[in-house]
Amino acid sequence: MNRETAVPAKVILGIDPGTLFMGFALIAASKNKLSLLEMGVLRLARHNDHSERLRLIYVTIQDLIQRHRPVVAAIEAPFFGKNVQSMLKLGRAQGVAIAAATVNGLTAVEYAPNKVKQSITGRGHASKEQVWEMLRQSLQLREERPEHYDATDALAVAVCHHYQGKLAAALSDGSVQTPKQRVKKGNWAQFIAQNPDRLR
Repeated sequence: MNRETAVPAKVILGIDPGTLFMGFALIAASKNKLSLLEMGVLRLARHNDHSERLRLIYVTIQDLIQRHRPVVAAIEAPFFGKNVQSMLKLGRAQGVAIAAATVNGLTAVEYAPNKVKQSITGRGHASKEQVWEMLRQSLQLREERPEHYDATDALAVAVCHHYQGKLAAALSDGSVQTPKQRVKKGNWAQFIAQNPDRLR
């Protein structure tokens, strides 16, 4: 009698880098199920020394990796604003997060905020509340309202990475086709009629 070998769940670390709060979340992703392992925030605002904040980011991520053994770190890319000093500090925080992941053997993958929202809700400009509600339903979480949306942002980027992996697998085995692939099998006249903006 043949028995199917159970495939172990893949642990994904999600990180939302910040200089005041760093959100983090870890999920276990199996073929048909997502489970939340841990979610929270690292409070950095109480430390005035920026170098100390960076050290705490590194140490915290290293501790999460050692405890949960994730296989990849999904990191939300910084949103570019007008304050140069703030962006510089945020970039440093992101760089330390990436370094902590890669030094500990993980691949670090970045996702733009709009990409994460699109992946979770289908809308690139969804609110944090809308993203949280979709995550709550997907992972069957009981918590009505999170204490910090930095943590839910980290959860969202981890789930986004999982979805992107499933999409890539579906594209590779042919169960899902890109628009370009569908055109090859379809009617060019129909495609042009539906996409006049593509004409040059």
